[in-house]
Amino acid sequence: MRRNQLGVAIVGAGRMGALRAGMAVAHPAVDYVAVSDIKEERARTVCGGTGADRASTDNYDIIRDERVNAVIVSTSEPEHAIPAIQALELGKPVLVEKPIALTVADADRMIAASRHNGASLHVAYSLRFNRSYLVGKQHVLDGKLGRIVSGTSRLYNTKAHGIEIIKRSADATFVKDALTYLVDLFGWYMEDTQPVEVVARAHGVAYRALGYDADESTWAIVTYANGAIINFGVGYALPANYPTHGRLVRVEILGDKGVAFFDQDHQENIIHSEEGVTHGYVGHKMEHGLMTSNASGNKALGGFWGPLGEETRSWLDHLATGSPCPHSTAEQARTTLRLTAAIEEAARTRDVVSLA
Repeated sequence: MRRNQLGVAIVGAGRMGALRAGMAVAHPAVDYVAVSDIKEERARTVCGGTGADRASTDNYDIIRDERVNAVIVSTSEPEHAIPAIQALELGKPVLVEKPIALTVADADRMIAASRHNGASLHVAYSLRFNRSYLVGKQHVLDGKLGRIVSGTSRLYNTKAHGIEIIKRSADATFVKDALTYLVDLFGWYMEDTQPVEVVARAHGVAYRALGYDADESTWAIVTYANGAIINFGVGYALPANYPTHGRLVRVEILGDKGVAFFDQDHQENIIHSEEGVTHGYVGHKMEHGLMTSNASGNKALGGFWGPLGEETRSWLDHLATGSPCPHSTAEQARTTLRLTAAIEEAARTRDVVSLA
């Protein structure tokens, strides 16, 4: 098996960039890591805290660094396209945070750059890297469910978490930022078909009462070309101090030969402490917490464990050894983006939206 040594550029030193930088530094195939962020202090903090080799405020400066041969784009959602395209045009493989972009036009530019320069482009949908969904995908491949005919799924989170998303990017709606995980999951499980029709409704009062123009609840019924009907729902109206540290997910899949039920409300592992438990995303403290509900994973015993860790290491393993990686392809991510946009359009217009 070949063993390629990697130099990795991390573009964006926010929450995700900091985590991925730490995992890149720790990966045995990586011998050089550079970090960039428009905020110099943040880039230097992540660089120093992870042991990376270089910090910069110039994204392109680290992308074109001759010691870099792979790029992770962890900027906010509206800023994915430019650094990804810059790296792809130099023939460097890219892992970009989900969604691939906020517009199909940007996604198409990224895909064109990937194809023209022969550089791979993968999109980070970390939900795929929960052990249960990986096993579920294998059962689908093994034909245990047969043909998927219908399904339902929903994702809940707190208002406190939702406000942090809005602050990060007003354009990253709860459909494009969160429901996208479920849309990607069903697209992954049903790779032999495409969505063709959407009906959706949205409603919101909680965020508008707080001064934000956002709907906390959106529900959609999507019909696929093979006739399958899937229900998608997202609700970001849980109380701010509800003990989850991330998304709460349930997925039900019905096939003509079998079914699969996934319950990830994370109520099986609980901590309650007078010392308080710090929310992994929002930062406030709660006495009560659902221990494994942080969607990315958790720091423990000097390492980072969970879906984001598995996802990052899997991509680096893929580049270093050629091993398969179950990440979303750019084309799959484009379909996911197109469907989430159609869900928002259907909710806004209250009309049936065709994707055929």
